[in-house]
Amino acid sequence: MAAAVRDKVIEDNPCDGIKLSQVFRGLSRAPKWVPQRDDVLRLFDKVPERYHGLLWLGAGQGLRISEALGVEQGTRCLDAENEELHVVQQLRYAPREYGGFYLSLPKGVRTFDSAASTVDLDPMVAAGLAYHVANYPPVEIEMLDITSGSPVRRKVPLLFTTVHGNPFTDRTWSAEWIKWRRAAGWPEDAQHSGFHALRHFFATTLITNHADPKEVQRALRHSTLQITLETYVHFWPRRERRGGIVGDALKSAAAGRWDI
Repeated sequence: MAAAVRDKVIEDNPCDGIKLSQVFRGLSRAPKWVPQRDDVLRLFDKVPERYHGLLWLGAGQGLRISEALGVEQGTRCLDAENEELHVVQQLRYAPREYGGFYLSLPKGVRTFDSAASTVDLDPMVAAGLAYHVANYPPVEIEMLDITSGSPVRRKVPLLFTTVHGNPFTDRTWSAEWIKWRRAAGWPEDAQHSGFHALRHFFATTLITNHADPKEVQRALRHSTLQITLETYVHFWPRRERRGGIVGDALKSAAAGRWDI
C-alpha cells in the first residue's frame, strides 16, 4: 500500500497506523453470530409493522438501538431530499440523573457535529421511514437534550414510541425484542442476537459486496479503520490470486526461443 502511494496509484494508504498484530488481537471484537438475509426477512414478518422503521435503520443503516429510538422527524435527523441521515443523538433513560428520558450524543462522539455524523441514506430505508411517518405519525415528547453541551428541554417528535405513545426504556424494548427474535427463530443467546446483530448484518452485507474498507468505516461511524478491521476482518472475501501476470507482460522476450 505504501508503495502504491509512492507510485501515485492511490492517494493515501488505508492501512496507515494499523499493526497486523493488533488486528489479530482484536478478533475478540468479531460478532459471534450474524443474521443472514432470510433471518432478517423472518424478523420483518414477526415484528409489528409500526416498528419496521427500526428494522430498516438497524439492518439498512447500521444504527444501534438507542440511536434508532432517538431518531426524530425533521432535517435534524433525516434529510431525504439530499439522501442524508444525521446520526446526531441517542435516546437514553436516567430518572435520577436526568429526570427520565433524555437525548445524548451517540456512542464515541464527543461534540455535536452534524457533518461528521452524516451518512448516506439508502433510498429503500428512506421509503420505509416515509411509509412509517405516514401511517404512524411522530409523537412529541418533552425531554432534556444534552447533545450540544448546554442542556435544554424541548419537545422531540420521536418516530418510534410504544403503542401508548411513550418512549421505550431498555426494559420495555428488551421485553418486546425477545418475543420477536424468538418468533423469528433467532438464537436464544441474547448477548449475540440483540438488535445490534442487525448492525453486523449491515456491515457484512457491505463487505461481501466488495465495499471499500474506508466506506464501511464511514457507514458504521467507527472512529478508526482499525476498529472496523478488528471487528470484521475475517468477513472480507478473499480474492483469487491470478498467476503469471508478470510473465504475460514479458513473454515477448521468449519469442522464438521456446514454445509459449
